[in-house]
Parts: sequence; C-alpha cells; structure tokens
Amino acid sequence: MSDASAAGPGTARIDRWLFAVRLFKSRSLATQAAAGGRVHLNGERVKASHEVRCGDRLTLKRGAVEFECTVSAIPARRGPAQLAARCYAETPASTARRAEFAQRMKLGAALAPRPVERPDKRARAQLRRLRGRI
Repeated sequence: MSDASAAGPGTARIDRWLFAVRLFKSRSLATQAAAGGRVHLNGERVKASHEVRCGDRLTLKRGAVEFECTVSAIPARRGPAQLAARCYAETPASTARRAEFAQRMKLGAALAPRPVERPDKRARAQLRRLRGRI
C-alpha cells in the first residue's frame, strides 16, 4: 500500500468532508448548509459537490457564529472525533469568536428569570394559553 492511499484521498466533496470531520451531524445537513450559502471555500460560495483539498480555507456559519479553519487532511471516512479534529486547524480569530459567544450565552442564561420550582398543572395550562398553544 502506498503512502498516498494510506493517508486518504487527495480531494473530497465538501459535504462529505464536513460530515467526515464532524462539523455537521449528518451529510444532508452539510449539503443543506452548502446549498444555503453558509459554506465558503477560499472566500467563494460553493455547492455541496465542490471538491476540497488540503490547504483550502473554509468558512461556515454554524448557528450565530462564523467558523473558520484550514483543511489539513482529507479523511477516507467518518471516524472518531479525535482523528476528525486533526483534519482541520481552526484559526485563532474563530476560536476567540466562539469563546466570546459562549461567554455571552452563559451571561444571558444567568440573567434569565428561572422559576423556583416546576409549574403545577394549572400554571402549565396558563403558560400554554399565554404562548398561544391552547
């Protein structure tokens, strides 16, 4: 077996790569993200069938946070998370954005009012009416 075949293929469809490196839970979600314009390769909007190679710069929107990374390997298949994380290198700016977003979410959760105890049957019915789900 040659070194090239042991390391994996040289290119892969972007939706397969996103699924294989565990950036999306399913390949169909990765395909939808690419079709919806949330995936950019080297600054260009791409379709799900576009080929990705080592060294390419990938930007994608995951929720409200923009994720940036550089492709460092093309896995042959979806494997364990530790091996998947070695297939890309996240940029420091992206890491900082994700940390800042997580901090904002924690702060927002801490400031949100929480009931002391679980609502009883009557209170749950009132909440359903208030939300318009009679």
